[in-house]
Amino acid sequence: MDRPWKRKFLGFSFTARRPYRRRVSEVAIERFKERVRRLTSRTRGVSVRSVVQELKAYLVGWIGYLGFSQTRTLFRELDKWIVRRLRCYLWKQWGRGRYRQLRKLGVSRDLAWNSGSPPMAPGV
Repeated sequence: MDRPWKRKFLGFSFTARRPYRRRVSEVAIERFKERVRRLTSRTRGVSVRSVVQELKAYLVGWIGYLGFSQTRTLFRELDKWIVRRLRCYLWKQWGRGRYRQLRKLGVSRDLAWNSGSPPMAPGV
C-alpha cells in the first residue's frame, strides 16, 4: 500500500496534487524514448520514409493505449522531441550536400551557407 502518485500500474500513475489526474509513468516515458531513439538512430541506413512509417505504427499504438492520461503537456513535449529527432536524421542523410538541399527548399543563400556548410577549424 502506498500513495497513488507513488504507484505505477500498467504504465499509468497519478498526479500528487488535487484534482488527481492520470498521467504516464516515468518508466513508460523512458521506454518510449528508448524505442524512439532506436527507430531514429542516425546510423541505421534506412530511408526517412521507412523510419516515419515505423515510427507512425509505434506512435499510434502508444497513443491509443496511453492517450487516456490527462496530462496533455507531456504529449506536446514528446512531439517536439520526435520532430527534432527526425530533423537530425534527415540532416545526417543529407551529408555533404546540405547546402544544395537547403537551397532547393528555398532557403536564402547566406542562411543555407551558414547552416549547411561544415564548421571551420579555429584559426583557419
